[in-house]
Amino acid sequence: KELIYTESDLIVTPIIDNPKIMKLVPVRFDSKTLHVPAYSVEKLSSMKDTDWNNFLKRMCSLLDSSEKSTGAARSKLNLLHYLCTLAVHKEIASRLISSQLFPILIQQLRAASNWDIRANGARVIGLLALHTSELGENVPASEAITVLTELIRENFRNSKLKQCFLPALGELLYLMASKEEKGEHPRECWAFPSAVCTVLMRCLQEG
Repeated sequence: KELIYTESDLIVTPIIDNPKIMKLVPVRFDSKTLHVPAYSVEKLSSMKDTDWNNFLKRMCSLLDSSEKSTGAARSKLNLLHYLCTLAVHKEIASRLISSQLFPILIQQLRAASNWDIRANGARVIGLLALHTSELGENVPASEAITVLTELIRENFRNSKLKQCFLPALGELLYLMASKEEKGEHPRECWAFPSAVCTVLMRCLQEG
């Protein structure tokens, strides 16, 4: 073992927002144009269930809005930036990933016409996957993996977009593998298409 492994091989480092992989772009949001109160993590952690659910509903409603104007896109983007700052906290990440917000983030990946919204939606998903301590069977992680794989395949020649979607895909795969390894969920719970492996191999060969 001492000859085969070095200590650093056994240390798991983040895939998303890892400065050793990519230069970090700081996330900033404008609290004045957020359309939801810019609560701190401390405030959200101490919230009663009713207040938390109301706050969550407002965020979901904003993200799920079908309005196509530039202002609406800017509002969504601002909210996603705010979510990036929340998703790095373990308790909040665990609550958000198992909430109704997660399917809406997947829907934005699939349908948003603005690529910045898709890229930042993927970033939120990746950060949630990295920082959550739980992953319930009801979380549509397989669906998120399928959508991210399709986006990478469709935009294979666009390295900038691939660098947005690959980290989120990596974090989800690692999260699912680690939960499965601990025996927390049966394998059938999170089946995903073989296209995932094909796309990842292509990225490794041609990237």
